[in-house]
Amino acid sequence: MSLSLERIPPEAVSVDDFEAIARQSLPGPVYDYVAGAAADELTLRANRDAYARIRLRPRVLVDVSRLDTRANLFGQELPFPALIAPTAFHRLLHHDGECATALAAAATGVPYVISSSTTTPLADIAAAAPDANRWFQLYFLPDRARTAALVHEAESAGVRALCLTVDTPVIGTRNREQRSRVQLPAGVTAPYFHHIASHTGTTTSFQVVTWKDVDWLRQTTALPVLLKGILTADDARLAVDHDVAGIVVSNHGGRNLDTVPATIEALPEVVAAVAGRIPVLIDGGIRRGTDMVKALALGASAVLIGRPVLYGLAVGGADGVTAILRILRAEFESALALTGRPVSADLDPTVCWP
Repeated sequence: MSLSLERIPPEAVSVDDFEAIARQSLPGPVYDYVAGAAADELTLRANRDAYARIRLRPRVLVDVSRLDTRANLFGQELPFPALIAPTAFHRLLHHDGECATALAAAATGVPYVISSSTTTPLADIAAAAPDANRWFQLYFLPDRARTAALVHEAESAGVRALCLTVDTPVIGTRNREQRSRVQLPAGVTAPYFHHIASHTGTTTSFQVVTWKDVDWLRQTTALPVLLKGILTADDARLAVDHDVAGIVVSNHGGRNLDTVPATIEALPEVVAAVAGRIPVLIDGGIRRGTDMVKALALGASAVLIGRPVLYGLAVGGADGVTAILRILRAEFESALALTGRPVSADLDPTVCWP
């Protein structure tokens, strides 16, 4: 899995270009599984439309000859404030699967949040890209003993933080996915989800998790525990009360409950409730470097990139994911310079037009 970005189509210069190429090359059911969302997909569209409605407020005659895009999370320095979001079944998109994604993470320095629905065991991902900064997204398994074993396996594989998904007691009404009926190819499994049907359209529920389980998880691991799927101030305050390390503002990419707000619309409420006590991250709808600027300006510490990574993976494996991350970083740097904000950590709401 050597990297050679020369293999990326020259016309692929934006995230949307990669999606267009992926749509042409992937089997229809696989593309629908990645691109689809819940019910009428209103929240899916809202995630992007909400960013488009926010206008930037540039300042001029600022010295932007040197840009500082670094971020720090839990003592981990990031080259720019982005992570690879947890997404399922990477071997649906490319034969190298999660190993390719991890290799791109290592090449760019971007942390990779591996999904519980990985099609590659954690040890194999670690072996393929030992230099990658790996996190792990956790779903609770049917009993705590199995969940604890999975947490300890993640620790042994060198993950540096846990993201507990809290917004999925059941799967949303995913009509596009139901129509497509995508299946994992022969020989491809989800090693930590034997209790989940391989036919994604028949997966209806996960283990129900409560605040007591959050407390148990914190006591089970020394890793930072973030809660992924917080949209309201009430839940954000409870998260702080339960001593979690961070929050990911997420609506699951619009894939669960349709008609909830776009994540960028929910972000200010959560940021205000947290009041700087823990980092707040965000995913959903980020397709441009300008989107990253807007998210950080409204209080996010970093963003997570989901579907764009999958489109890159489909187009070019590790090369494609690397290209996506480099495109977003270049766009982010350009947006910082053009708004007159050379230090990304200093972004605040004044960069957005009132």
